Amino acid sequence: MSAAACVLLAACSSGTIRIDRSDLSGADREACEALVADLPQELAGQERVDVEPADALGAAWGDPAYVLTCGVPQPSGYEATAECNVINGVGWYVPDDQLTDQGEDATPVALSLSPYVEVLVPADYRTEGIDRALSELGPVLQEHLGEGLPCL
Repeated sequence: MSAAACVLLAACSSGTIRIDRSDLSGADREACEALVADLPQELAGQERVDVEPADALGAAWGDPAYVLTCGVPQPSGYEATAECNVINGVGWYVPDDQLTDQGEDATPVALSLSPYVEVLVPADYRTEGIDRALSELGPVLQEHLGEGLPCL
């Protein structure tokens, strides 16, 4: 099962959220660890919830949960000419198939920073919470992560 599938399954249930271990090493791992340690206790009005393993390179908030994962690969459908949205200084790419269906979960990826960060946004929060959550994360992401791909 892919990492995204595990996170998606976990985000749909209550309780501890499982985030797959990342094989990051060196500076990327250190950047993700520092980011996770500095993430807020509340995101878009949702309280932070437990994740497993405890040393996961990610965090979760609410039920259903927003799930942030640091160190994800570039999305498979991404092309160099793809559009992204800049929210509070961070360029977010959302796969085309997720842009139109507000009833489905969305997984924006911060490609303007490195290592890449993905935020699973449950469908329940799409209408009011996606921009708010990504905006709230902007400063902490920029503080801990390096420059990634340009946002067109």
